[in-house]
Amino acid sequence: MMTKTISLPRLNRLTPTLESTALKLMEEAGELAEAIGKLRGLSGETVNINEQQTVAVIMSELLDVAQTAVSMMFVMEENYQVDIEEAVEKHINKLCRKGYLAKEAG
Repeated sequence: MMTKTISLPRLNRLTPTLESTALKLMEEAGELAEAIGKLRGLSGETVNINEQQTVAVIMSELLDVAQTAVSMMFVMEENYQVDIEEAVEKHINKLCRKGYLAKEAG
């Protein structure tokens, strides 16, 4: 099973709640969708930036989504005593059961 480990920090000077973080996550996902739509010409607008710039903008928006998702995991861990490692293991097992992922032997 190939994985990618990305470490994102717990943000400070914020007091996020489950609800505020969920709303922020949706906002960031919307910005990602908007960037993809506009920069890939799906909105009917003329695209005036090159592929490398397009990919950089999309990646920046994707990292905003990821950071917000990680922030929500910190909220879940700190306020609701969720064990993130256990939750990730259950998630991977679910992916295997659904056929999206084949666990490697070993």
